[in-house]
Amino acid sequence: MKRLTSLLAASVIALGLATAPAFAADTYKLDAGHTEVVFGWTHFGFSKPTGKFANAVGSVTLDQADPAKSSVSVSFDISGLNTGVPALDNHLKSADFFDAAKFPTATFKSTAVQTTSDKTATVTGDLTIHGVTKPVTLDVTLNGLGEHPMKKKKAAGFSATGTIKRSDFGVGAYAPAVSDEIHLVITAEAIAE
Repeated sequence: MKRLTSLLAASVIALGLATAPAFAADTYKLDAGHTEVVFGWTHFGFSKPTGKFANAVGSVTLDQADPAKSSVSVSFDISGLNTGVPALDNHLKSADFFDAAKFPTATFKSTAVQTTSDKTATVTGDLTIHGVTKPVTLDVTLNGLGEHPMKKKKAAGFSATGTIKRSDFGVGAYAPAVSDEIHLVITAEAIAE
């Protein structure tokens, strides 16, 4: 019984669900300087370029009593898109793709959280890009939880991966030569409010 109790306690702590006060939900604000969404595709089967959005804002709520009630809400400006190639950035922001002038913001709001281990979960939510909202599921890993050494506040760090089809969001130009499937790699650092 003692071993089971220790395992349960370790699992709860690892998921960030046992931070004081007991059974309270903690809200963390995303640190835009340490949060980014990287997206990758294939280009005519020759290369696998990537781009990123690094100006995300939002929050994460970790519910200690009921992990399924944890949530995330994030948005980012399409104008912050960066591939490292300015001409490509401008093309991706044009009406051929994101149409940033008409749809300047993308959002993700979770609708379900299901823990899969002591440090992992699947997070399902509504992703809105180009004015279209579709459900997306992300595989999330808790990287770390504890006091931030510089800010002296509770902090949480996460990584996530997922895949979407850009044509589902009305951004399907040049598919399938330029892959319809987009791979997402997300890293996030958040500080307790």
